[in-house]
Amino acid sequence: MRATGRLTTGVAGAALLLGCVSAPATSQPAQEARVLVFSKTAGFRHDSIPDGVAAVRQLGETAGFAVDTTEDAGAFTASNLRRYAAVVFLSTTGDVLDAAQQSAFEGYIRRGGGYVGIHAAADTEYDWAFYGGLAGAYFQSHPAIQPATVRVEDRAHPATSGLPQAWNRTDEWYNYRSNPRERAHVLASLDESSYTGGTMHGDHPIAWCQTYQGGRAFYTGGGHTKESYAEPAFRQHLLGGIRYAIGAAQADCRPENGYRALFDGTSVDGWRQAGPGSFTRSEDGTLTSSGGMGLLWYAASGFSSYSLKLDWRMAGASGDDNSGVFVGFPPSDDPWSAVDHGYEIQIDATDVPEKTTGAIYGFRSADLKKRDRALNPPGEWNTYEIRVEGERLRVWLNGVKINDFTNTDPARSLTDGHIGIQNHGAGDQVAFRNIRIKELPAQPSAHPAAQGH
Repeated sequence: MRATGRLTTGVAGAALLLGCVSAPATSQPAQEARVLVFSKTAGFRHDSIPDGVAAVRQLGETAGFAVDTTEDAGAFTASNLRRYAAVVFLSTTGDVLDAAQQSAFEGYIRRGGGYVGIHAAADTEYDWAFYGGLAGAYFQSHPAIQPATVRVEDRAHPATSGLPQAWNRTDEWYNYRSNPRERAHVLASLDESSYTGGTMHGDHPIAWCQTYQGGRAFYTGGGHTKESYAEPAFRQHLLGGIRYAIGAAQADCRPENGYRALFDGTSVDGWRQAGPGSFTRSEDGTLTSSGGMGLLWYAASGFSSYSLKLDWRMAGASGDDNSGVFVGFPPSDDPWSAVDHGYEIQIDATDVPEKTTGAIYGFRSADLKKRDRALNPPGEWNTYEIRVEGERLRVWLNGVKINDFTNTDPARSLTDGHIGIQNHGAGDQVAFRNIRIKELPAQPSAHPAAQGH
């Protein structure tokens, strides 16, 4: 929210830092990046490799990153790898690097390099534990090529944000020797009831991402067929994975387990609108704010100790759209009750520091350097994790902790309250997706003596 004519508790006492307006952040420009596509095979060779190489080249031309290609493992030296923002293992198979080349690649990843694994990249280097951890899982088997339904689990990552929640496509669907879910962040999984030959007992990840020993990693199990690389949705999926790996787009790739949906894109059961304005639900499972100042709040229950995650996107190119996520307020159909008795985690990249994106509105600015590095620009999706434990409130943006605040106001308490998303006013369009929560062990309710740092 922005300041209005109504004076509210706490906000009135915050200093107005004139001249400190924070401009919208932008991610690392893709045109600064160079990508190496590596497609050496020491086992089965996919006839789709030339199509994959051509597709990555075309994606680079469109998105503005340079592409080199090789099947020469001699390219894996420390000095040469420094030239690349990411290395794409395109359906590599078998033992493709010797010990010195492996060591060079390990050093490259530990210095912040990016990895993209496509399809048979999981059928590679079985005796190299570092690579197995980087890829996330090793290939075990596959049934015949056939159609299947891919369930998109992450609606914000650039590799999956543009996909339908149920993505129906044809490919060769790998089974894996282990489930990467505990170690990596699953972006999409297979519905094993939609095809025959799945062996992962109903939990079948097929695309995932992670930060691994200092680097960024993305893997997709798709890409066996030549047709995959002409498929617009698969190309978009692949481009998003590359953009994440080269640092041109930010995402929360920490493992995520134990959450339940409060809004899954279909039903708003349990939610109520307080005050003027509304949220519009679209067919792709997005809630978009309209009018206001109001609040869509989860009335079905309050929460005391929890991790709340949600995905959000500013609609306007200027980054001046305005919204926020409220926590810790009592049940009320007056939206100002949330302002006066709760806390808002702000969404507005052009206000003063204590009222800009990632701020606890009017109380504590985000760490702006970390915020700016983590923030995707207007038009792209971001993910908040808002963690409440006792009176402590912490905020992660795309997996980066940007705020840490402890309530000391006896008139407010985070230990028992509701959550809500704000519709700020005419012209402010902010969209939300995939609102989920994980309840945590209860924390002491006493107010500490000072704010945490």
